[in-house]
Amino acid sequence: MVFASKLLKKEAKIEDCPPLLEPKYKDKLESLRELLKPILETRETGVKVDVDKCTGCGNCVVVCPANVAVDPNIGKGLSTTSDEVVLRVEDGKVKIVKLEKCRRFPPHGLDCRVCEQYCYTEAIKVY
Repeated sequence: MVFASKLLKKEAKIEDCPPLLEPKYKDKLESLRELLKPILETRETGVKVDVDKCTGCGNCVVVCPANVAVDPNIGKGLSTTSDEVVLRVEDGKVKIVKLEKCRRFPPHGLDCRVCEQYCYTEAIKVY
């Protein structure tokens, strides 16, 4: 159970468990990799953006508490040119600009999911 928790927190890799690499567990290893794929592909915050689903509406940009803290005009629906924001719409798609500003970023890692909750196309997922 400890190893599974470390995998989910990205503190360990599948390869750190030698028995999983044995030929007799090949099917289990493939299943585990498939199961963990969305988590392992996310960034440190667990926030993942699917640009194919994004419509560029900007809801996530406006509701992000970290964005509004950097530039209060964002909360009014105005655009920003600041490079200190977490999210910004560029070329019609949301882009993660400064991940370190996200409330979910370690070491604090708050359980903020506002961007995901306000994304009506489900382009933003938090794992």
